[in-house]
Amino acid sequence: MDAAKIARINELARKSRTETGLTPEEKEEQMALRLEYRRAVVGNLRGQLDNTVIIRPDGSSYRPTDHAAQKQTDDSAS
Repeated sequence: MDAAKIARINELARKSRTETGLTPEEKEEQMALRLEYRRAVVGNLRGQLDNTVIIRPDGSSYRPTDHAAQKQTDDSAS
């Protein structure tokens, strides 16, 4: 998400707290921009987590997604 869109989100947030508030068109724009921002944040977090490696005290390592997949396999076998 670019800086101009974030600035617009902040501008709309400030305007919503004034006496005049937002027009219906601005409310729709605000909702769309917030949704786009949330999707960007979740995508960035997912990317970070996909590249995270956990190192155990014994020196071995695993990716949390690998660990979750293994746990599901173990649970299914029971």
